Amino acid sequence: MRIVSVVGARPEFIQAAPVSRALRTRHEEVLVHTGQHYDVSMSQAIFDELGIPPPDHNLGVGSASHGRQTAAMLWRLEEVLVREAPDAVIVRGDTNSTLAGTLAASKLNIPLVHVEAGERRYRRQMPEEVNRIAADALATLHLCASMRAVDNLQREGIARSVHWVGDVMLDALLQNLPVAREVSTVLDRLGLEPGGYSLAAAHRAANVDDPARLRAMVETLNGAPERVVFPVHPRTRGALDRLGCPLGQHITLTEPATYLDMLVLEENARLIVTDSGGVQREAYHLRVPCLTLRDETEWQETVSSGWNRLVGVAPERVLAAWHDMAPPEHPAYYGDGTASQRIAEIVGDPLRWSAVPGGAERGQGVPADSEAREAVT
Repeated sequence: MRIVSVVGARPEFIQAAPVSRALRTRHEEVLVHTGQHYDVSMSQAIFDELGIPPPDHNLGVGSASHGRQTAAMLWRLEEVLVREAPDAVIVRGDTNSTLAGTLAASKLNIPLVHVEAGERRYRRQMPEEVNRIAADALATLHLCASMRAVDNLQREGIARSVHWVGDVMLDALLQNLPVAREVSTVLDRLGLEPGGYSLAAAHRAANVDDPARLRAMVETLNGAPERVVFPVHPRTRGALDRLGCPLGQHITLTEPATYLDMLVLEENARLIVTDSGGVQREAYHLRVPCLTLRDETEWQETVSSGWNRLVGVAPERVLAAWHDMAPPEHPAYYGDGTASQRIAEIVGDPLRWSAVPGGAERGQGVPADSEAREAVT
């Protein structure tokens, strides 16, 4: 099969590495980078570090409001899909790149595969929730990281197209952690001892773009009873500069960590404090207790298991939980690290497509001829 894979944000780059590797053993993959994350440290560096094939197309969209960014992606993706004439399009997660890929494929009647389907918080105020609901409503195949996601889709009346494959982030972690341990020097560079620090990571707009919430996060970190390492996302760096609140001497601010450095920092932290969905999952996979600076999470299994706690940003609440994490067990909610192989198998299995209403006849791709080009102009 000829497959177009759409990526645009750091978690999608991480997922692309094992999935591309698996896809390319049996399919032809065309990798499209929307340019949603355009900072070199957030984009090209991770492609180089993980050995991700260079994108066949980089749309170079860059930063903008949700509407402008998604519209620019949709316009440029449509042109790429008509030119490439794929048999299927793969999107993942819940970014604006996900939404744009979903709409472009659906308008051109190209079968759509949604990796990480079925995750829900049931809060339409979250842009990510809107993106993932739209992707699931239009997807031809739904590939889920957890059984909870499978159940969510079944409650919405989506069943025949749903497959539990496991978490691709776990695949990436298992493949890259041995390399990270071998090549990363981040502990030495920062003078860190394993278990002798906490790790902070925050970038969500709801936290860093709200001065009151960001101020509360700074107060929390300033009150932390141990050293805190804080690799600062470019969005967060700008917000902190505008806020002008001083950070305590026990807080080590660094540039955004490379993926391999971040794995080593996460594995050796005593505690992780974050608002990132990807970091929550990596903390769980690495068996490091996590405090999530949100009031909700898509990754409920990490909470129900006791490895993750939702604490919001109120300093007294976060600090009260700082040394109060004692997870009991570690169920394998997210599979065994072979999600990528399952994805490649399912996408290439005609029986999976024929089981979905409309799937068989929709699996023929878009003709790259003048009629198709005229239809999208």
